[in-house]
Amino acid sequence: MNNSFTRNGGWNMNDRIKSITGAATYLFLQQGYSKTQISHIAKAVGVSVGTIYLDFAGKKEIMHFVLKCTIEPAFINQNFERPITDDLFVGLENDIIAVFEKTGSDFAKHLVNKAADYDLETLVSDAFDILAQYAVGCLFIEKNQFDFKFLAEHYRAYRKKFLETMTQYLTSFVESGNVRPLEQLELTTTLIIEILSWWAMDIRYTSFETQDIPPELAKKVCIDNIISAYKS
Repeated sequence: MNNSFTRNGGWNMNDRIKSITGAATYLFLQQGYSKTQISHIAKAVGVSVGTIYLDFAGKKEIMHFVLKCTIEPAFINQNFERPITDDLFVGLENDIIAVFEKTGSDFAKHLVNKAADYDLETLVSDAFDILAQYAVGCLFIEKNQFDFKFLAEHYRAYRKKFLETMTQYLTSFVESGNVRPLEQLELTTTLIIEILSWWAMDIRYTSFETQDIPPELAKKVCIDNIISAYKS
């Protein structure tokens, strides 16, 4: 018997929420939030529109649920009163911005500490992990930036800081001889970030032909190729 169902043939409530938000995530990223209707989500899950409204007050609440789970994965394991309303997500935008700021600060800590044992391989691994952890939220903002301009503005600033931090790390690695000399350092950094973004985020959610590659395997592919290309 499918684990998503109870013995009497009905959906297990939390499994149904996971199915709804999983389908919604795919649709929000593939065709955009504004073009996705509750009926599309219901069809993807295999339930009626009315069933969706038993669990969520509307599409906005589903979207907020998805974003909340991006920054707080354990959130989905709670027991929720149905239908889920926006009362659960008060301050969510500020919480997301706080995650941007903390992640950026944590990522730059080895620059501040001048850790001698922090090398290119560790940097690539850390950058990949960050991108993979927040993949759904980041891609949602990227694909729906004109519908969510406030978040997009802060996300753009976060990406700029991420690029600056990566560039500073690579500069220090070149100076220490850990990385070969690079003529176009910032462009090379951008290339590395785009490679990592593709393998950590896009290939699983938004590429023309998505592939469910295990994150650890995807990270290994990135590390092997980037190290081969740039390590001195």
